Amino acid sequence: MFDIGWSEILVIAVVAVVVVGPKELPSMLRTFGRTMGQVRKTANGFRRQFDEAIREVERQADLEETKKSLQSAVKLDELADIKMGLASGSEGATAPLPAAEPEPPAPLVHEAEPLKVGAVTSERGSDAA
Repeated sequence: MFDIGWSEILVIAVVAVVVVGPKELPSMLRTFGRTMGQVRKTANGFRRQFDEAIREVERQADLEETKKSLQSAVKLDELADIKMGLASGSEGATAPLPAAEPEPPAPLVHEAEPLKVGAVTSERGSDAA
């Protein structure tokens, strides 16, 4: 990955022992290892989220593609139905059309009875008394 050979690692180790010292070197390496672990966890989490987002986009694309293919299939079915209807309609075009039935007569309208004025005034009179 970094293209570092054993000779470069040996030089880095010697410089670390000289700069940090033999007492502090184990704790520094532990801290370095923990930090690298956290960096790896963060990178893996980012990669996982990125892969999940890509999968979601692919699912959406597949869903849209499926929807379009279903719509085109439905359109083809409708076209086939229309074609069959036209084919059956052209066969019946030479036959005479059946006679249309006459419309039923409109219902007769009855007028309402006139309002009886006497009955209304008598009730008012009884309420007033």
